[in-house]
Amino acid sequence: MNFTSLGTCVLYAGLAGLFTWGVTALGAAMVLLTRRFSSRGLDCMLGFGAGVMLASSFWSLLLPGLDQAEALAMNGWLTAALGLLCGAAAVDLGGRLCHRLNLARHNSSSVRRCQLLIGAITLHNIPEGMAVGVAFGALAGGGGMAALSGACMLALGIGLQNFPEGAAVSLPLRREGMSRGRAFFFGQLSGFVEPLSAVLGALLAATLRQALPFLLCFAAGAMLWVILTEMVPESQASSARVPAAWWTILGFCLMTILDVALG
Repeated sequence: MNFTSLGTCVLYAGLAGLFTWGVTALGAAMVLLTRRFSSRGLDCMLGFGAGVMLASSFWSLLLPGLDQAEALAMNGWLTAALGLLCGAAAVDLGGRLCHRLNLARHNSSSVRRCQLLIGAITLHNIPEGMAVGVAFGALAGGGGMAALSGACMLALGIGLQNFPEGAAVSLPLRREGMSRGRAFFFGQLSGFVEPLSAVLGALLAATLRQALPFLLCFAAGAMLWVILTEMVPESQASSARVPAAWWTILGFCLMTILDVALG
């Protein structure tokens, strides 16, 4: 199959977005299965996802962005710096908005609190979906199986992070008095934007070739912010700090091995 065609890139981005949405739904399904689940297991899962995403941010986003900038006779270090800073700033601003929503919900009715919780997580998922799309859209510029593997591993890392996020929506909704079925529905709905934003990211990366280096570095910056402010701190919050750290290293090693083996 021709990985470099626009249709194939967008198709793969959409499928990857559906995968991350599906993992969100699996996390949300925890409300149907049990009242409690292992925080140690979730911490190790987050640690592994952080390692995969950290390696993917470099091998699949930042490094290809620098290579693309050089191929287009652009200033590589400036493009990388601007992309990283803008990507991190975009997620930071989204996080600040989510924080404002979370503060507001303490003074709201039960229904209003539920709406704000869903909205906050949904906003958070948009840049993550776009990062997946950009990674697959970059296949239009070449890269072969190595680039495809990197994009898939990035989607895997985000998917692993989405599992506890789905639970983080459905379980609080259940505590607010919502039925298990409705709590699951709204929990998985928070990930619905990821396939849409993934397709948008792929279209932008595949069609705006001059902007591709910046978009790749932008996605890397967004991923680094999520890793450093959410995944690593969350994985280190309980007694499973050492196992979670080892899982982070294993995730990084796995992604590096795959990239080198397929490169």
